[in-house]
Amino acid sequence: MEVKTCLLVPLAALLLLAGSSPAAAQLEVGYYSKTCPNVEAIVRGEMEKIISAAPSLAGPLLRLHFHDCFVRGCDASVLLNSTTSNTAERDADPNKSLRGFGSVERVKAKLEAACPTTVSCADVLTLMARDAVVLAKGPSWPVALGRRDGRVSSAVEAAADLPPAFGDVPLLAKIFAANGLDLKDLAVLSGAHTLGTAHCKSYAGRLYNFSSAYSSDPTLDREYADRLRMRCKSVSDTVTLSEMDPGSYKTFDTSYYRNVAKRRGLFQSDAALLGDATTRDYVLRVATGRFDDVYFKDFGDSMTKMGNVGVLTGAQGEIRKKCYIVN
Repeated sequence: MEVKTCLLVPLAALLLLAGSSPAAAQLEVGYYSKTCPNVEAIVRGEMEKIISAAPSLAGPLLRLHFHDCFVRGCDASVLLNSTTSNTAERDADPNKSLRGFGSVERVKAKLEAACPTTVSCADVLTLMARDAVVLAKGPSWPVALGRRDGRVSSAVEAAADLPPAFGDVPLLAKIFAANGLDLKDLAVLSGAHTLGTAHCKSYAGRLYNFSSAYSSDPTLDREYADRLRMRCKSVSDTVTLSEMDPGSYKTFDTSYYRNVAKRRGLFQSDAALLGDATTRDYVLRVATGRFDDVYFKDFGDSMTKMGNVGVLTGAQGEIRKKCYIVN
């Protein structure tokens, strides 16, 4: 694919990319307007079928994009299979519960049939994440495209670079800052936990690993802890799933913040948001239910920032024909 240079970048793209890295500045809304003009319609059409058949996939597909961007930037490296000589990101411990790889391949195959070797897997993943949110009744936002796919994927890097579910705000803020994201982005993007489920292993430590008489994390609402303990019997449970936003895990809304405000966030990282003035103020404001429109706009803005992290553009990387293997 030829390197694109464009002197007249649309205003929407300029607004999206203000303050971005030089590579991200090469991304453009409408990047495929000549080479694959129906790219967004093709992705949306397949996503409608996917989410209609399996609404619970909205969360996992959004999570795939998150886990991609925090390791080597948004280069689709999370989609690569391990080889005999390399253990890839998807096989790192934090990623073993990732789902949705087959859906990505399904969308990519449709695009390959329409526009061979044109649309990168990194762009596919970014569009699918946006559409997953939209189809879960969440906000939409314009997505600048032009990312290229990386050729390197490391489980060691994934284990080191992903924000952990047990993280406190100082640790999470450090990881976010390394990716050009601030405390507001942390508070906003944590709201993605309104979608999807989590394995018992990722939160069981809050139920059984504390030394108090009650034995659970004192920052966790006692009634909620009792309910979780009924499902999650031990820290070694690797099968049981819990909704991250009980009663609303297939719908993108602001109920996550009301749960966190009541000390019913599933992860330690959720509870930690109440321990920092900046993130606490944001949580409590959105939890009132009076700022849903503001939150939806903030989420689109923060997703745009995250989607620009560490992107490959121009002649960097490649356009993979299949997302799970380098060309």
